[in-house]
Amino acid sequence: MSLKDVFLYLSENEVLNSAAQKYGLQLGAQSVVAGTNIDEVMESIKALNAQGISCTVDNLGEFVYDKEHALQAKDNILQVIERIHTEGVDAHISLKPSQLGQDIDEAFCYDNLYDIVKAAHAHGIFVNFDMENYARLHSSFTFMERLLEQFDNVGTVIQAYFFEAMDNLEKYKDVRLRIVKGAYKESADVAYQSKLDIDQNYVKLIEYHLLHGKFTSIATHDHNVIEHVKQFVAQHDIPKDQFEFQMLYGFRKEMQLQLAAEGYNFCTYLPFGNDWYGYFMRRLAERPQNVALVTNELLTKKTKTLLAVGAGAFILGRLSKK
Repeated sequence: MSLKDVFLYLSENEVLNSAAQKYGLQLGAQSVVAGTNIDEVMESIKALNAQGISCTVDNLGEFVYDKEHALQAKDNILQVIERIHTEGVDAHISLKPSQLGQDIDEAFCYDNLYDIVKAAHAHGIFVNFDMENYARLHSSFTFMERLLEQFDNVGTVIQAYFFEAMDNLEKYKDVRLRIVKGAYKESADVAYQSKLDIDQNYVKLIEYHLLHGKFTSIATHDHNVIEHVKQFVAQHDIPKDQFEFQMLYGFRKEMQLQLAAEGYNFCTYLPFGNDWYGYFMRRLAERPQNVALVTNELLTKKTKTLLAVGAGAFILGRLSKK
């Protein structure tokens, strides 16, 4: 049993997710989310913009199984788009197709995505499709491909732990891409399992897209990867306007400011809303070292209790299967 397995189990536990929503602010959620409503996230955007940092905004949402909740999520995202436009801030949208009905009805989901992308396009705002587990991967790519037939403000994420990641990177090299390591538990049939293999493929993907791609968003908190990228772009005369570094809100704040001050494009990923728990657990699963980055701010006594209960449930579940 690995620490990653525990965090992934916690991210998929609806009971703990509901408890975290109810007591989010008391648990210290404000350390990892940029607000619980649109007004608060707009203030977070303005504060970061003032420090030379752009933002991508994610309206958090888990376990969307009915059209009512999907339509509510769409409405929230449309409101964010309108506020970005009217207030003239430097920000774009990140969204998950699953929150907009991907697991309910694909035609319904596409219609929701279309409305969002169309509204964003009218204001010159970019929309990034976040990627989730392998079961949703190819339908998410299909959504993007259909929308790219009419709009040019859509991009997506390539996850380095998938064997097919390089094929997808080459296929979509003319699309703005965010490159990540991957944060879900995937089968050995489709994904690398060792950290070394994932890390090596991650750097390989970054280098390829920097040399051949349209625009590269390098999403990492790993200072070793960041230093490697700095050296690589200098060696290959890659201009700074061809890429950006990305980190999550609340993580490595000093490094975010330092990179922006050094003249690199920097974008902070801003999740907002009460549904923060699954998102945060996946970030810890993706890189358990992230615990140390927010421990002092996030892990209140109540948070530790919630994590302990979840870990205990995970262990009992594993033992019951033996």
